[in-house]
Amino acid sequence: MIRHTLFRNTALRALAAASLGLGASLAATAAPAAAQDASSAPQVPEMLEKRIPAGEFVKQANMRSVRISPDGNRLAYLANNSGRQVLVTLDLNNIEAGPKLILEAEEARESGQRSLAGFRWIGNEHVVMTVISRENINGQLGDFRRLVAYDVTDGELVQQAWRNAGGDAGVILHIDHDTGKYLLQRDAISENTERWGYPEVVEVDVNDGKYSYVQRTNPVVTGWQADGNGTVRVGGNYDSDTGKQRILYRSEDESNFKTVYNEADATFTESLPAPEVFVPGTDDAYVTSREDGYTKVYRMNMQTMQLGEPVFEVAGHDVDGVISSPDGNRVLGYVSYENGQREAVYTDEMMKQLQTMLEEVFGENEAQIVDWSDDFSKIVVFGGGLNRVGAYYLYDTQTGQLGLLAWQSASLKDAPINPMRAETYTASDGTEIEAIITMPRHREGQTGLPVVVMPHGGPFGVKDTINFGFASWHQALAEQGYVVIQPNYRGSGGYGKEFEKMGREPGGYGMRMQDDLNDAVTAFAAKGLIDADRACIMGWSYGGYAAARGAQRDPDVWRCAVAGAGVYDMPLMNEWDRKNLGRFSEGFQATSDNPQAISPALHPEGEWAPILIVAAKRDARIPMEQAEALVGALRRAGKSEGTDFKYIVQEQGTHNLPYDDVHMQWIEEAHAWIEKHNPAYVPADGDEAPAVVAMN
Repeated sequence: MIRHTLFRNTALRALAAASLGLGASLAATAAPAAAQDASSAPQVPEMLEKRIPAGEFVKQANMRSVRISPDGNRLAYLANNSGRQVLVTLDLNNIEAGPKLILEAEEARESGQRSLAGFRWIGNEHVVMTVISRENINGQLGDFRRLVAYDVTDGELVQQAWRNAGGDAGVILHIDHDTGKYLLQRDAISENTERWGYPEVVEVDVNDGKYSYVQRTNPVVTGWQADGNGTVRVGGNYDSDTGKQRILYRSEDESNFKTVYNEADATFTESLPAPEVFVPGTDDAYVTSREDGYTKVYRMNMQTMQLGEPVFEVAGHDVDGVISSPDGNRVLGYVSYENGQREAVYTDEMMKQLQTMLEEVFGENEAQIVDWSDDFSKIVVFGGGLNRVGAYYLYDTQTGQLGLLAWQSASLKDAPINPMRAETYTASDGTEIEAIITMPRHREGQTGLPVVVMPHGGPFGVKDTINFGFASWHQALAEQGYVVIQPNYRGSGGYGKEFEKMGREPGGYGMRMQDDLNDAVTAFAAKGLIDADRACIMGWSYGGYAAARGAQRDPDVWRCAVAGAGVYDMPLMNEWDRKNLGRFSEGFQATSDNPQAISPALHPEGEWAPILIVAAKRDARIPMEQAEALVGALRRAGKSEGTDFKYIVQEQGTHNLPYDDVHMQWIEEAHAWIEKHNPAYVPADGDEAPAVVAMN
């Protein structure tokens, strides 16, 4: 353990220490000033007064998903190399050598391609990567998951337990960093056809990829879980036809499993009481549960499945999760959601002191502890994200030195962020709805501004929060002069199961949930913030559906719509879900009692708001037939392409927009369409659009 006296305020304020410069290609080279004021000049001074182009906000991050080795001597992280996401390692004892490329990390687009799905350290010399191989199986694209270990000392790649593995051999259950051995769950290939594809658990040596059996398959288990000591304690199963979720459990000293839970949740709003942290030497575990309406953290007996009193809760909100120690045996804190922000709330005294002192440097809610070495001597910190675009730092608790690793964005660096806040409005039926508001920083104090309403995807159980984020569409459009409103409409997560159930009622999807979006325009126009006659709607996935539904149902509300990767023919999508997800699982989306009535593609006639439709040809979640159905219907109804609608097919696009080419096209085309039909600046506003920063 680290002595608390190492966390000295004076040392933490010493940000003038030398930067950990990684070279101009992957990171910045200048040290930041301590607790920089939001109005001071950024690294690129022109960004303070000028507008940043929309596309700059969605470029691949310069550094993200940072993981430090157990001994604190190396980093592994995702970087942006000429617009392509790559996995790199960095020797912190030889920073001058710069990052070392391991492999490109883009999502697979074609059959035969491979992509990186995740990575982590095992020991101090191996980065183990989860690799997805996309293959053509009887005319359908299917993904195989495997692990590959990269030896940082010699660059050797070692396949991990590939022999006799089925489709998925990539779930790590436990790691012993000292020995380099870990527990791997993988689909089994067996002569016993009843067990074909069921998961087994093997112990793997990261050095050579060889393995031995720990847990054989079980005919009612589709997933395993181990405790912090490496003992397999839980088996689970989900039946996609009945919806039942089964939990099998055994104590530390038992060999046999018994069923302790086997129930279905037809509302899709309960939380499975699965263990997040096992309490060593007991049958207890820390779990999250919505037992009394909101997600809270409890200590639960796994034998009886009886919950104790809540150990952590946030009034009126769901708790987002538990933060555990590196060995998985202790709870260090919790992830809360309140006032529009996700926040780590540490209960461990050392982590609590560290978080407090880091916030003294970066500002309240502007310091995030990302990762740490096993002995807590090295801490990776993300600073910023509310007032300025942030950066990653390395804090040495032994010396007190805090040095810049890299800006999150190579081009934006510490550019000012358009201010965000959470604000509640009252829907037309009296329901209170929280929304995230992003204000254009160049129009501070102005009223009656143009607005883009941006419903999130999901839709159920998901929420928007105050953050800069991976998909900073709200920032991109606010920078161009629009107020952006992201309503957490009924059905969203974070506000308890009853609020989520409201969206799942038969009249929610495409009806009452849609009203919540319209009501945001009415409410914030009444407050004087926006002009209700200058509103557009934009979204992706469910947000794309909501945008199209708005264009079709409420053209009097929206001057334009931008719909990406949406569902437009609900009966057709329900059929696809039933075939691919199972009879019970299709009900997650199929909540309407009249799916035909809420399908934009089935009602192309009449007045529509002008709509931009963007489809990803390699979208594995929403089939292309959805966009084709909508566009075909609009054409048959006599709608004019280029005027009434515009259709863009991203030939290399997927559902997740994981690379620069398609992501920049999406936001730039969206901005152009919105600007065409709803200009951000008009003479009556009394101001002019700032000049655009010339980006390198």
